[in-house]
Amino acid sequence: MALPLAPIAGVALRYGVVALAAYAVTRAADPARRDQRAEDAHDDLDDGLGLRSDRGQANVNGRLRRVIRLGPGGPGVEIDASVLGRLRLRRV
Repeated sequence: MALPLAPIAGVALRYGVVALAAYAVTRAADPARRDQRAEDAHDDLDDGLGLRSDRGQANVNGRLRRVIRLGPGGPGVEIDASVLGRLRLRRV
């Protein structure tokens, strides 16, 4: 039984072109500037989810820090995600 390679080759070529275009765009793009004040605000957050409600405004902030390892002493990756959000409600 023959293996039809024509459809597989078309899909592989299409994904290869997309990967090459993505690589070219990332190499050509300049690195973005970072605002140190924003970085410090994210670093100052406590772990967990914090809710604060003032009159007509609800503030939400949260931080999640985890280390995921492959095996007890294997390589790992640290995830540090923080969320700052504000929902303001005003009567019009």
